[in-house]
Amino acid sequence: MIGPAVSRRGGRSVLDLKATTRTAAVRVESGGCDVLERGRAGPGLLGLPRLGATVALWIAVAAPGFSQQLSADPPDMPAPTAAPPAGDAPAADASWRSGSERFAVHYQATFTEQGTGPFHAPYQGPNSLSPRHAAETFDLTLYLGARLWPGAEAWINPETDQGFGLDNTVGLAGFPSGESYRVGRSHLYWRLPRLFLRQSLDMGGERQKLDALANQFDGSQGANRWVFTVGKFGVTDIFDANPYAHDPRGDFMNWTAVDVGTFDYAADAWGFTAGAAAEWYRGAWTARAGVFDLSNVPNSETLEPGFHEFQWVGEVERRHELAGLPGKVLLTFFDSRGRMALLDEVVSTARSTGESLANVLISVRRYRDRTGVSVNLAQQLSADVGMFARAGKAGGNVEAYEFTDVDQSLSMGLSLKGRRWGRSDDTAGLATIVNEVSAARERYLNAGGLGILVGDGRLPHPGPEQILESYYEFSVAAWAQVTLDYQYVVNPAYNSDRGPVSVLALRAHAQF
Repeated sequence: MIGPAVSRRGGRSVLDLKATTRTAAVRVESGGCDVLERGRAGPGLLGLPRLGATVALWIAVAAPGFSQQLSADPPDMPAPTAAPPAGDAPAADASWRSGSERFAVHYQATFTEQGTGPFHAPYQGPNSLSPRHAAETFDLTLYLGARLWPGAEAWINPETDQGFGLDNTVGLAGFPSGESYRVGRSHLYWRLPRLFLRQSLDMGGERQKLDALANQFDGSQGANRWVFTVGKFGVTDIFDANPYAHDPRGDFMNWTAVDVGTFDYAADAWGFTAGAAAEWYRGAWTARAGVFDLSNVPNSETLEPGFHEFQWVGEVERRHELAGLPGKVLLTFFDSRGRMALLDEVVSTARSTGESLANVLISVRRYRDRTGVSVNLAQQLSADVGMFARAGKAGGNVEAYEFTDVDQSLSMGLSLKGRRWGRSDDTAGLATIVNEVSAARERYLNAGGLGILVGDGRLPHPGPEQILESYYEFSVAAWAQVTLDYQYVVNPAYNSDRGPVSVLALRAHAQF
């Protein structure tokens, strides 16, 4: 279900997955959309005062007094502590009374500064990454919740954003910042990422404690339950969750680290959609299903209402223990039904008619499917170490619809708490990612076609995009963290003629 939407890991050790049945994380900033304008360089990694001062001021003036509201569990996968087993399942009104809050207010702020170093770039296309380029983003989110009736909650998350991703969020299939959209603005602007209703039906089982967090009330829930969510939210708020890699505000930043690169999930330009999802929790198993609006054309800011173009998603989760340490495995399926073009048809028609690929792409779109499947593993290895792994495959004969240009993806990594060196609230992470595209997509890109994020104008020597990401998160306070992130990319945008690329980032985050 949709859980806390503020990325935070401060004050905890590796997650207790055994107790975690309400698993929800948010990958807030990774939706799909057309590029509206070329990205503008920010002030550079040394030019933080413009927004950095704003963030510093906000953090200083905001509510350190609110910090006692924070839980030791991270919002991206709240791990409610299992209470002693109850004899009988509580009635619905007992669940209603189990929390002390009737209304809730939380908020977060995140600033990122990211830049590329010099790299080999003999040619450049409309969707190419630029050497020696920097960009910044800032967002401030408010989480307002209300209990409506037994088991029902309503949440609204207004947000203000500013900034651009590198080259206006193009140039890499595994884009290096999940805080960047394909819609950037040089000034602050307001939007509404989430407005949803959640209904939980308690079916008994072991009682689990819930702490007050963003998009989550305090109280308790049964291990066995139904959860229904309807409204506007992110598909990845519910699906493809992983406690070690799912939140660009609190762990890895790369798009294809926080979610499997082949998960072409329904979304508008900012990564959110309208739809409904159902979850069934029973013992060690969870089954999820949902249906969501696609955008009206691939990578658009506007959703197609009424499920005329839609996506359904299904997921099965199994929690387990290995050597007494908790873990989980998820299997996720999706099927997008919308107006899409066959890539080989685009290339052949353009050659035979002399029309541009862009015009042909639009003219040959027909109502068809793009499907995909992925597996997601999370495993605690010790008291301080956890690992994740994801693998996915999606249809490579049609254009990607919402997320990014990936047909096969494999990622794995480690998350390490800093207790061994006396910094128990710090976290270090290391991940490796390999993204690939189909032969049809290679031909399309080599002919000069543009994908959602990639397109150097040609692709004579394709290769898998290989990414290494590492980060270190410093816990400044219980409510504030600063992260240094480094990514190294071989064959950026599947092009062995360009790169390799080094990307350095600074991230500052606060939440209450």
